[in-house]
Amino acid sequence: MTQDQERQETLLEQMGGIAGLVYSTLPILVFVPVNALWSLQPALYAALGTAAAILVWRLVRGEKIQPAVSGFIGVGICAYIAHRTGTAKGYFLFGIYTSLVYGGVFLLSVLVRWPLVGVIWNALNGVSSRWRAVPRARRLYDIATLGWVVVFGARYLVQSQLYDADQTGWLAFARIVMGWPLAALALLVTFYAIRRSDTAVEAALGEDGRKADDARAEGAHVAAPEQELPEEAAPGDDAGGGADGGAAGGGAAGRRDGAGYPSGGASPSA
Repeated sequence: MTQDQERQETLLEQMGGIAGLVYSTLPILVFVPVNALWSLQPALYAALGTAAAILVWRLVRGEKIQPAVSGFIGVGICAYIAHRTGTAKGYFLFGIYTSLVYGGVFLLSVLVRWPLVGVIWNALNGVSSRWRAVPRARRLYDIATLGWVVVFGARYLVQSQLYDADQTGWLAFARIVMGWPLAALALLVTFYAIRRSDTAVEAALGEDGRKADDARAEGAHVAAPEQELPEEAAPGDDAGGGADGGAAGGGAAGRRDGAGYPSGGASPSA
């Protein structure tokens, strides 16, 4: 397994893995039929109970619980909105406007030439922004980021129309179909862009490019004392005392400037 593949699997794991993407659909699969068979209130409790069960299940199995915690919080927010609006379709309102916000932020990042896929990926791996100096790498990250813009934009456009039409059943179906399946497609584009971008950065900047920022900062820190070394020798010349010391110091300064010693002047070694 290559280093790029290991990094990509780590990114997928941080999103909860394949299981996490599937688990995210379970509260909706429970919510819709319970709401249809009974009412809104039992459906909300069922969705919250399902999200809590997923959290406990991942905790018992020793899996990453951060995605499950985020999922439980998300279900809680959706349930609260549905309770406040008094309608089942209100359960999906939070996800609809979240997609709109995410899509706008990702699109804006491309317009300002800081594609979020590149920013997030390199931040997760502790890499500086040197990739922005490589046009091909930046274009690849633009493509990956725009892929997520398409996903978020499609979710918002389709689901907002179904919400306005009071099509709760179709809204749930669209939420599932446009959830992890679309996310999986966007991840494939993202992984492709990451591998190609890493290759482009490596080819453009070479092996030393990985440490360029640190080396530049360290070099600036070390350069300052080295420039002061000739000046620190001045007290030693003054130690000779009097005018001879001043002449020697002037001669040394002249030699450093490439002008040599003045005619008839004494050599510092004299």
